[in-house]
Amino acid sequence: MNLSLYFVTPDGGEGLEDLVLAAVRGGATLVQLRDKQAPDADLIDRARRLVAMLAPFGVPLIVNDRVEVVLASGAAGLHVGQGDLPVEEARRRLGPDRLLGLSVERLEHVKAMPLGLVDYVGAGPVRATASKPDHAPPIGFEGLAALVAAAPVPAVAIGGLGPGDAAAVRQAGAAGMAIVSAIGAATDAEAAARALAFEWGQA
Repeated sequence: MNLSLYFVTPDGGEGLEDLVLAAVRGGATLVQLRDKQAPDADLIDRARRLVAMLAPFGVPLIVNDRVEVVLASGAAGLHVGQGDLPVEEARRRLGPDRLLGLSVERLEHVKAMPLGLVDYVGAGPVRATASKPDHAPPIGFEGLAALVAAAPVPAVAIGGLGPGDAAAVRQAGAAGMAIVSAIGAATDAEAAARALAFEWGQA
């Protein structure tokens, strides 16, 4: 599991496959399909196409908060937030072999994590971000470092991250950074992903 450049898709299905392909060609190492509005049936169809498309690249597809979509599409795993399906239930339904990620925003979330069930945590938001209007208060890089240090599994930083942030994210001890708008809203998504991947490699 390579978390270094973790691309989270923006909401909405139009042009999604082209966007994901561009991100992966640019160096995204993991893709999370996130769409809070789409019905399960639409998301299953979308996830199946993405799984097939990503397979030659060896890039896993994670689905946000829809365990039924993971199971029906053959996706590599599930990511849940604090208000989503409980970790114990998610792991029971996924089985032992699929990836399970959990969003953590405070140290209490890390301390409350059941051991042995979660493969990685998404730590943040580091900064305020328009891509998730209902996010928790930003924790900054100091807060990120505290969450990373407390987590018993690898952590990926999320929240308002983009060009120029790789060094600070690595210094905080995170295994990667999750990107939404800096790739998803870029004029050239492949070039944006490539620049971020290069920056991470140099940090």
